Amino acid sequence: MIKSMLAAFFLGGLFSTAAMAQHHGHHGGAGNPYAALADREVKVLSAEQMADLREGRGMGLSLPAELNGYPGPKHVLELTDGLGLTPVQRQKTTELFDLMKVEAVTLGARLITEEHALETLFTATGATLDATKQAVHAVARTPESALRFVHLKYHLLMAAALTPAQSRRYAELRGYVKQ
Repeated sequence: MIKSMLAAFFLGGLFSTAAMAQHHGHHGGAGNPYAALADREVKVLSAEQMADLREGRGMGLSLPAELNGYPGPKHVLELTDGLGLTPVQRQKTTELFDLMKVEAVTLGARLITEEHALETLFTATGATLDATKQAVHAVARTPESALRFVHLKYHLLMAAALTPAQSRRYAELRGYVKQ
């Protein structure tokens, strides 16, 4: 029970901005903010969230690592010249980025699928208490925490592939520390 509650809590964080925007000012009628959501592919996910999940983007989930000296593979690739990566480091960084993207895209697709299945219960008028509970639990098994771990894991692996001087330079180039 506690595990399910925690999973739902973590998952809720992924959607909290959209939910808050949807809830604010909900008075019904022509000014109903929900009306604009009717055309979404998956109602609970914005177009930006869908794109982020499909592309495996970090969505800020790795900020604890990024802002504390653990570079991310994507940004290391962008800063290859400024960091003076060796050919071996460039290859390792590319491999880490590709692996991270595969994992994140897989989890993102699973989350989209589960959210769509939940929504389908209601569009197909097949929503029952039991079916809804099962669908919500399926969504909760793909929590934001799993996506967060994927991104944080690759920040850790990336940091291990760089020298301390390259990590410091990364922080300088990204604007986290004064040069």
